[in-house]
Amino acid sequence: MEIRKLMVTIIILISFSVKASFVLLPMDETTQQNHLKAYGITYWCLAKNYKASWLLNYRGGAFLLPDAEEIRKECQIRGVSFEILSDDEEMAILKEIASPSQNMETVILEKAPKIAVYTPKGKQPWDDAVTLVLTYAEIPFTPIYDEEVLSDQLLLYDWLHLHHEDFTGQYGKFYGAYKNVPWYIEQKKEAENLASKLGYSKVSIEKRAVAKKIRDFVIGGGFMFAMCSATDSFDIALAADGVDICETVFDGDPSEANYQSKLNYVNSFAFKDFVLERKPDKYEFSDIDMTEKRNIPMEKDYFTLMEFSAKWDPIPSMLCQNHTQLVKGFMGQTTSFDASLIKSYVLVMGTCEINGEARYIHGEKGKGMFTFYGGHDPEDFQHKVGDAPTVLDLHPNSPGYRLILNNVLFPAARKKKQKT
Repeated sequence: MEIRKLMVTIIILISFSVKASFVLLPMDETTQQNHLKAYGITYWCLAKNYKASWLLNYRGGAFLLPDAEEIRKECQIRGVSFEILSDDEEMAILKEIASPSQNMETVILEKAPKIAVYTPKGKQPWDDAVTLVLTYAEIPFTPIYDEEVLSDQLLLYDWLHLHHEDFTGQYGKFYGAYKNVPWYIEQKKEAENLASKLGYSKVSIEKRAVAKKIRDFVIGGGFMFAMCSATDSFDIALAADGVDICETVFDGDPSEANYQSKLNYVNSFAFKDFVLERKPDKYEFSDIDMTEKRNIPMEKDYFTLMEFSAKWDPIPSMLCQNHTQLVKGFMGQTTSFDASLIKSYVLVMGTCEINGEARYIHGEKGKGMFTFYGGHDPEDFQHKVGDAPTVLDLHPNSPGYRLILNNVLFPAARKKKQKT
């Protein structure tokens, strides 16, 4: 009888010692069935005040969450693969990560960042890769536009995405191909009406004011993420502050004489010494973009993510977390960046080995940070106006979309002074 009691006691003690205490969301290539929704699960946990950790370079950048019935259930509902860990297993993983011999790091995620997406009213989620993936991952965001930005509502948010916008006031340089198309005429009219409503004589002046407010948001400590034409047109607008670069077809009067020589590259975030495209009917802003210079066929269009020290460079390490270092390329109005025009303090995180172009870059401005990502849609090689929307259920493990979500979750990380 005593032996039986002893055996029962031992079984109970063993059960306590292997009690599940953690949920691991693996992010490697073979184990995770839905990488994109795994970010949504992590965000959901943070929003519910659960503790979370980002395990940099461990199984593709896995997430470690506390074990709770509602977390397991949410993973099952969303189709996210997860593993249950005991205290001992969790300690073994963290010990491995902490080893000086391993290029890994544990980053504590503190709170769910408040997310704003700069996008015109009435845009559908599939019009922009970021709104598309945020909606798919079930990460909440607030659409904002010029009125909200100019009334200082950016102060309410931690992270801002720039829609594929034209901050130069040239209506996306769509004039050559679409000047007689109803949607172009209507969008031009709407932009002019909004500028007038907000007290500006021209769309270009109003958009420049928006760009400067966004600049101030970043300098004050905000995180900004931009894709496609929002990258170079933003920098161009800042460099052209006080200079009329718009031709008559855009704003009703000629551009300023010798405007190229009047650009102030000190004002721009990422780019320097760029030359603007003067022709109003050419679908290009400047020589920053590599679209017309690259000539790379789809089957060879890939870019490589740089490898950083997770312990010494946690910021770029977070932004490059993925289950592969080789990401397939995709085009846009601004597909990629001429590396020779990138400022020296800006970090290039993804490059195409064929021509050396930069696809993915990051920098600091004041107290804040910005990331620029070339291309329109990571799962649509050459997206055109009117094309059907991408269905992310067909691409739940997209490496290209993972880079977007790295940036979304990045502001949740505990602030840690960058090592030098």
